[in-house]
Amino acid sequence: MKVLSMFGALMAASLLGGLAAVPAQAAPPNNVAGTQKTGPTDDDGRAQALWKQAPDGFAALPGNGLSGTTGGQAGRVVNAGTFEELKSYAAAAEPLVILIPGSIKLDSYFKIPVASNKSFIGVGNSPELVNGGFKLINVSNVIFRNFTIRDSYIPGDWDGKTGDHDGIQLDTSHHVWVDHMAFERLGDGMIDTRKDSDFLTYSWNVFADHNKALGVGWTNNAVTRMTLHHNWIRNTVQRNASLDNTAAAHVYNNYLEDIGQYGMMGRNAAKVVVEGNYFDTVADPIVAKDPATQVVNRDNIFKGTYGRKDNIGTAFEPASFYQYQKDATADVPRIVSEGAGPRESSAKVAGANITVALDGTGDFGSIQAAIGAIPDHSTQARTITVKPGVYREVVNVWPDRKNVTITGATGNPADVVVSYNTAAGQLKFFGGTWGAKGSPTMTAAADNTTVKNLTVENTYDEAANGSSQALAVRSVGDMVTFDNTRFLGNQDTYLADTTGRDSTARTYLKNCYIEGDVDFIYGRGTAVLDGCTVHSLDRGSATNNGYIVAPSTKNANPYGLLIINSSLTGDAAPGTVSLGRPWFASSDPDAHPQAVIRDSWLGAHIAEQGWADMSGHSWTEGRFGEHNNSGPGAWLNSFHPQLDAAGAQEFTIANYLGDWTPYAGAQALTEAGN
Repeated sequence: MKVLSMFGALMAASLLGGLAAVPAQAAPPNNVAGTQKTGPTDDDGRAQALWKQAPDGFAALPGNGLSGTTGGQAGRVVNAGTFEELKSYAAAAEPLVILIPGSIKLDSYFKIPVASNKSFIGVGNSPELVNGGFKLINVSNVIFRNFTIRDSYIPGDWDGKTGDHDGIQLDTSHHVWVDHMAFERLGDGMIDTRKDSDFLTYSWNVFADHNKALGVGWTNNAVTRMTLHHNWIRNTVQRNASLDNTAAAHVYNNYLEDIGQYGMMGRNAAKVVVEGNYFDTVADPIVAKDPATQVVNRDNIFKGTYGRKDNIGTAFEPASFYQYQKDATADVPRIVSEGAGPRESSAKVAGANITVALDGTGDFGSIQAAIGAIPDHSTQARTITVKPGVYREVVNVWPDRKNVTITGATGNPADVVVSYNTAAGQLKFFGGTWGAKGSPTMTAAADNTTVKNLTVENTYDEAANGSSQALAVRSVGDMVTFDNTRFLGNQDTYLADTTGRDSTARTYLKNCYIEGDVDFIYGRGTAVLDGCTVHSLDRGSATNNGYIVAPSTKNANPYGLLIINSSLTGDAAPGTVSLGRPWFASSDPDAHPQAVIRDSWLGAHIAEQGWADMSGHSWTEGRFGEHNNSGPGAWLNSFHPQLDAAGAQEFTIANYLGDWTPYAGAQALTEAGN
C-alpha cells in the first residue's frame, strides 16, 4: 500500500479537522459549485473552520458503541489513484484515510463495498469517481468528503429501472457523514439510505441533473436519525428527499431549485422537521404523505412553487438532540450555491453547443442533463443538438435557462422522439392528480426557448386507462418558438400557457404537426400556428370526434390562438370535429376566449356547426372568427363567423406577436426564393 507524503497527510488532516462536533456555519464565499474552486484562503477563518470541522448533526452524536463519526482517522493515510487501489483500500479491515487525487473512471459500473472506519477524501485537481458508486452494508464510521460521483446514468433509462447504479447505498449502517460531495447524472438513487441506517449527516453536497436524489427507508421500522443541511438539490425530479419511517429527520438550510415532481416528503411514520430551506421552482415542495407522518414546516421560503406545503404534527425538536445555528433563509440560495460541493468541481459547465446522444457519443445521455449543465440564470444563447433515438424522459426548460435551442440533429423530426406517458388525471402516489403542470412531456418555461426538428409525444394509453388530459407540450415562457416539431397526443396535446392569470406569453409554431382529438390546442397564452398541419384523430364516433382549439384568453388580451396558412386534416368521419369551443376556466373569471382560423385548408371532418358550446357557455360567448379558408370543411354559414377584409387586418401574425418577429427570417427567405 502507498503511504502518502507529509503533504498528503497534512491535507487529509486539514480536511478531517478536529473530532468535536460544532454548529454548522456559512460556506466559504469563493466556493462556487459548477466552476473550478480555489477553496478557502488563509485569511478566511470562517471558511477554514468549515473545512476543518468534524461532522455536526446526528452523525456527531454517540450511539451504537461509537462516540461519533471519525472515519479512518485512527489509521494510515493512503492514496487511491486507481480503481483497484480504491476497491482494495475500501474493503480493508483496518481504519484508513483514503485520498482520491484525481479521476477514477470505470468502463463498467461497479458498486465498491466499504468496510467500517474509512474516510474517503478528494484531493488535487477535480477528484471524482465516474460510472461507479459505494456500498455500505452493516458497517459504521464512514466519511465521504470533497469529490464527485458522476455519470453512471444509462441513456434511455430515465426511470432508473435497468440498473441499480446508486452513488452511495447504505444498508443497516450507522455513523456516516457525507460532506461537500457532488452527485451528478447517476443510474438510480444518488444516495439510497436503507434498512435502519442511523446517525447520519449529509451536508454541503450538490445533487444535480438526475431523476432520483435522496431516498430514505426500505424498512418498516422508525429508526433512522439524520441531518440534511446546506445541500443544493437542483434539476431533479423525485426523492428530494423522500424520508420514509425516519425517527428524526432534521432538514435545514437546503436549497431546492428546479424540481419536477415533489420536494421534501415524509412517508409512513416519519418525523421530519423542515426549516429554513429555500424552495425555488419546486412542485409540491413539502409533503406529509401518510396519516402517521409528522412534518414541521417552519421558516421556509417558497418562490415559484405550487402544490402542497404541509405542516402536520409536532415531530421532534432538533435542539433537544444537538446545538445548531441556522443561516437566514433568504441567504440560503447564495450561501449554498457558493459553498456546496467539492473545493474543485468536475461539473460540466455547458458551452454554446451541447450534444445529447443515447450511444455515448454526446456530452450527455439525456436532454434534461444537458439543460442542467447550463448555469442557472444564464442568458447566453446555447444550442442542444439531440442525436437520433427515442428519449424517454420528462424535459423541463426551467424559467432561469433562457435563450436555449433544442434541435434534432438530422432535421427530420421523426428521428428524434422525446416520449413520456403521464396523464393529468392520473393519481399521484401521494394524493391528488398530476394536473396540467405535471403531465407534459416537455415544458418550455424559459423565455426565448426554441425547439425544432424533433417529436414530443405523450403516449398515455386512453384505450387501456380511460380518457384523460395527457399533454405532450406546455409552453409558459414568452417568445417560445417551435419549428418543424411534431406534437403527438390525444386530449390536450398542446397547452399555450402563461405564468399567471394576468401574464401574457407568446409562442410561434412554424411548419409544425399537431395531432389530437379533444381540445388539443388550448390555453390562455397567445399562440400562432403558421404553416402547420393540425390533425384530428378519430374517436370512433359517428357524430362527435372532438374539438381542435379551446382558448381561455384573458379578456384584456385581444390575441389568443391564431391558425394561419395551415392545413386542418383528420381521420375522423365527415362533419364530426368542431373547430373549437370557449374555455371559461373557473379559476379565471376574466377569461374571454379568442381564436381565429384563417387562410387555411379545412378537411371534410370539420363540422357544419363549426364551433361548440362548453360547460354551459355558448360558443357565441367566445371571440371566434374565420377568414379566407378553403376546402370541404370551410363552411359559409351562421355557425362559421367570417371576418371581412377590414376585420381580418386586425388578426395577423404581426399583431399577435407584437414586437417579436421570429417569422421575419423565414419570410425573407421565402420572398428571396420567389
